[in-house]
Amino acid sequence: MNAVRVTAIACLMPLSELDDDPFLVDDRRQHEMCSQWAADRDYRLTWRLSLHHLRADHCALWQDVEAGLVDVFVVPNRRALENAVDSAEDFTARCAAAGVRLETADLAEPVYTAAMKSHVHRRLSMPTAGYNGC
Repeated sequence: MNAVRVTAIACLMPLSELDDDPFLVDDRRQHEMCSQWAADRDYRLTWRLSLHHLRADHCALWQDVEAGLVDVFVVPNRRALENAVDSAEDFTARCAAAGVRLETADLAEPVYTAAMKSHVHRRLSMPTAGYNGC
């Protein structure tokens, strides 16, 4: 396996946005897309972050970079990045300054059926009711 270490970033949109943009609500599918991107390059996925408008300078994004544990950030697409961090431009500039690549997987988004939306809704709305997310 390649020694390139990847942190996947998905956006975490409110469940109320499910009908408008189900992919951005479904952080699991976003992470699957990032995982596939990393696997296709034989990179090692080391961290998965699900964020909603986090400050681009937040320590949660940079502590592993500063420790030398991250080589690449990957996001599913630009739209996800714009919703994961408060400023995609600031985050991109910080990545460049830190010498960490920022990549977008840009794979095809799934087409959500009513059943898929229902599954996402159930998974996100009942995490403490014993539903295991499967």
